[in-house]
Order: sequence, then structure tokens, then C-alpha cells
Amino acid sequence: MKKIILIEDESSVVSFIKKGLQELDFEVSVAFDGNTGISMVEENDFDLIILDIMLPGINGLDVCKEIRKNNKNIPILFLTALSSSENIVLGLESGGDDYLVKPFKFIELVARIKSLLRRSHQNNLETTEVINENIYQFSDVTVNDYTKKVIRGGEEISLTSTEYKLLLYFLNNPEKVISRAEILDAVWGVNYELGTNVVDVYVNYLRKKLDNQEENKIIHTVIGMGYVLKKP
Repeated sequence: MKKIILIEDESSVVSFIKKGLQELDFEVSVAFDGNTGISMVEENDFDLIILDIMLPGINGLDVCKEIRKNNKNIPILFLTALSSSENIVLGLESGGDDYLVKPFKFIELVARIKSLLRRSHQNNLETTEVINENIYQFSDVTVNDYTKKVIRGGEEISLTSTEYKLLLYFLNNPEKVISRAEILDAVWGVNYELGTNVVDVYVNYLRKKLDNQEENKIIHTVIGMGYVLKKP
């Protein structure tokens, strides 16, 4: 389920959009002002932002610029009554990806959202490059399976045998949501009791060594499903 945040202060517009998108199985969160929207984007992992320009407090253009300081990739769709060419240019130059003018048809909004999500998926899609049969490269992580050396951002990282096997399994399955049962079978090769938290424990061990900064993490939790390796 794709997660969308709607930053909009008109309650009637919020109700209309939220109801329609939820019926299409999108998860929709709402912020009624710019500062709240910025905080929510910083604290959550959204797939797309729908952003009004005329907001109380901080306007949408400044909201967009602030979000872009820490998040270059999330698609931002401006949704506003400001329809002049100058305003559209300002929106796109502030970091927006698309611009839809009010009043709008809901079917067009959905089409814009789907287009932005497809484009975002293609831009974010990253595979593990196998430089040769022993060397794996993903984002800024390099693993030499011959020497068992792991390097991220130019720094060597020391892993235990189990942590190393866990990382290698992720590298062989980039962008795939992997269940805990699959990880147990691949890394431990043993059918543990379903209640065990061994996978969560070792994923946390690996994260502490590999993902030491929140903005650079590559191992992500998919609630209720497992884990996925994807670029920051």
C-alpha cells in the first residue's frame, strides 16, 4: 500500500481527496499547515506528497524547499488554485515534480499520482552490481566474498559470520521484500519456531554496523511483511 501525505488546509478538499484515494487503497495522512507537514515528512516514510501552495504560516513553496534539503527523491505534486505560468514555474523550480490546478477532476489527480509513483519507482530501483563472481556493489556498499571484506563509504566494517551471511542474502535480493521465514531458511537453514525474534535481532545488529545514519539506511522494515534492501 502506497503512503501519501496531503498537505492542505481546505477541509472540503482534504475530505474529497482522502476518501477517493483510500477507496483506491492508498494510505493517506493529512497535515493542515506547512510546519506540520514538514515534521510528518521528516518522521515518516511517505511515497508521495500532495502539496498546496497557499497554506497558513509557511507557504507550500517554502515547504517544498525545506523538504528537498533532506529528501531529494520523494515525488511532490503541487495542487493549487494559482494557475499562472509564473506560479507553475516557481513550483517546479522550488523542487516540485508536477503541478495540478484547482478545480481539478479526481481522475486526473489519480493519473498524475500514478505517473509520479511509476517514475519514482524507476528512479529508485537499484540492483546489486556483481563486478565479478566475488565482488558485490550496492549503493556505497562493497562486499568482497573472497576476502569477506565489507566496505561502506570507504570504511571497512567488521561483521560476524551470521551478520555477513545475512548481508549477502540481502545483496542477492535487492528491492525484494523478504519475509522473516525466508531469511531464517536462507541464513540459518533451520526451521525455528515462528515466535522467535532471531531475524529481528540480527537485522538490528547489522543495521547498527551498516546503517549508522538514518538518512543513509539501506535496510528497511516493511511492517507486517519483513525487510527490504533499497538505496537511501
